[in-house]
Amino acid sequence: MKRIGVLSDTHGVVPRQVFTFFKDVDEIWHAGDMGRGVLEELRQFKPVQAVYGNMDDYELRYEVMATAIFKCEGMKVLMTHIGGWPGHYPAPLLAVLKSEKPDIFVCGHSHILKVMWDKELNLLHINPGAAGRSGFQKVDTLVRFLIDGKEVREMEILDFPKYF
Repeated sequence: MKRIGVLSDTHGVVPRQVFTFFKDVDEIWHAGDMGRGVLEELRQFKPVQAVYGNMDDYELRYEVMATAIFKCEGMKVLMTHIGGWPGHYPAPLLAVLKSEKPDIFVCGHSHILKVMWDKELNLLHINPGAAGRSGFQKVDTLVRFLIDGKEVREMEILDFPKYF
């Protein structure tokens, strides 16, 4: 069993809510647009899986990839920054999703929280929204859940004012 915390689009700031809401998670997944210093700060707190986003600089792009494919417990995870949503994936990404067949797909970029089941690809789609000061969102959001073998349970969402 592993407890997972998911966030995206921090744009250079780790909100203090991360340290309370994610205090009991085993690892953090960041779906890009981290900004300077965020990866290091998160790594000092918990193990991190991360991808870079379109706003991340080349320094960060040397540390993490654009797409990450990894196993967590019994689940295959594919994470990238710009990913769309079920029925609206960019064509190149759709090809990768079809060939890799992940159980969980995580993306960011839109600043819009979406957690939904993709019936066509048989995967859980997670976009944690945004957790930074930049962007149009009115609230910031964080997602956490438990992976138990091949099951995702105890999905929780925290929303909080954008100006923390």
